[in-house]
Amino acid sequence: MVSYHLNTLTQLRAGLDSRAFSARELTVHFLNRIAVHDGALNSFITQTPEQALQAADLADKRLAAGESGSLLGIPYAHKDIFCTAGVRTTCASKMLGNWVAPYDATVHHKLNAAGAVLLGKTNMDEFAMGSSNENSAFGAVKNPWDHAAVPGGSSGGSAAAVAARLVPIATGTDTGGSIRQPAAYCGITGIKPTYGRVSRFGMIAYASSLDQGGVLGVSAADCAVMLQVMAGHDARDSTSAPVPVPDYAAQLAQPMAGLRIGVPRQWFTQGLAVSVAARIDDALLELEALGATRVAIDLPDAALALAAYYLIAPAEASSNLSRFDGVRFGHRCDHPRDLNDLYERSRSEGFGAEVQRRILIGTYALSAGYYDAFYVRAQRARRQIAAHFAAAFAHCDVIAGPVAPTVAFDLGAHSADPATMYLEDIYTIPVNLAGLPGMSIPVGFAGGRPVGMQLIGPAFSESRLLAVAHQYQQHTDWHQHMPAAYREDVL
Repeated sequence: MVSYHLNTLTQLRAGLDSRAFSARELTVHFLNRIAVHDGALNSFITQTPEQALQAADLADKRLAAGESGSLLGIPYAHKDIFCTAGVRTTCASKMLGNWVAPYDATVHHKLNAAGAVLLGKTNMDEFAMGSSNENSAFGAVKNPWDHAAVPGGSSGGSAAAVAARLVPIATGTDTGGSIRQPAAYCGITGIKPTYGRVSRFGMIAYASSLDQGGVLGVSAADCAVMLQVMAGHDARDSTSAPVPVPDYAAQLAQPMAGLRIGVPRQWFTQGLAVSVAARIDDALLELEALGATRVAIDLPDAALALAAYYLIAPAEASSNLSRFDGVRFGHRCDHPRDLNDLYERSRSEGFGAEVQRRILIGTYALSAGYYDAFYVRAQRARRQIAAHFAAAFAHCDVIAGPVAPTVAFDLGAHSADPATMYLEDIYTIPVNLAGLPGMSIPVGFAGGRPVGMQLIGPAFSESRLLAVAHQYQQHTDWHQHMPAAYREDVL
């Protein structure tokens, strides 16, 4: 077992409730860790120490009055894609470099009402477009396990901050793997709920039919606590599902006996690193020892899903980002000659290269003469992918497999090769296309860098996924490991 002390949300909650420390003291501790360590990581875009201390003091008053709550006084960080009134929301883009939202995202409103303490907004790939967190106007984020490696994307800032214990927990968003992949690369736990489980109101859109908010934390139990507060129907989001939210924490003890774990044959081929496959097999053996049964299944659509995603997502992005035109809000070029010049220069100056690439792909796919040939065919493929998942779940309860083909790659390794970068999401993208919940849990290391295993369930089966992950983490300690450079002064 690891030798350093680690506080889970449960332990932090107990410490606050017993007055072992105050919410202010807890907040100061994490603010100090950010001040000491984030210069090397670049995981934060905006820090909010004054607001955090005010929120902590309010939490202490609520605690003194006898109030309780799972997140009351608990510090956290937001991916900088959630709108927060009075605090800038940039999406890691020059286009929104100094924009301050006039309203709160539903997720932020819920966390604020629960008494959670926001420490700041984390770095990300610009407008959530990327798999490495190198596509940020504020610079790349470093992986805490190895500063030469990427932390994954697009929620890389949140993942790095949690892995280095600069925050106990953080929000993220997942359009094609952007919670699960950085969680895997940084050796933490991440969950993308079912599409519609968490409100998208105030979460700046990349691809509206794919985006979903979620959680990055140390453990499945911590993620269950955070997701409990975030989840639920929101009348302001037309895609929000009116489905009751179960008590995730109360269902973590579900036994593994009789659980059927589907393992896709097509995912364990030559495209998957041998060392990654070995760690996943070790994890599956552990689950089998707990009473689960391994079942071979077929999910033949990984390559098809990748092609469909990179038509559907850019098409939706080209529509969603059309509002950033230099007229209403966002970056505006200096001294435009005419309206066309205003549009062209504002957008070319405000958007980075990857965002521009995806806007162009999406606009092309939606253009007259190509809509049926590309976009419509991609949507047909999407239905086929969902049907194959449904067929697989007739034979298993959850699906397990890799999150990514390799461990975290080096910074700059794929910068000149977008196609290779896109392949990093080959195992996560099908889940978003089908609208299903997915998780990543740490299962070991390969070459000194973390390996994550993906768990996938039917729609609205987050409780089952969290329980499987929790039971595994009760019998292993991979989730407790943290990078050596950040172990000093951990609370």
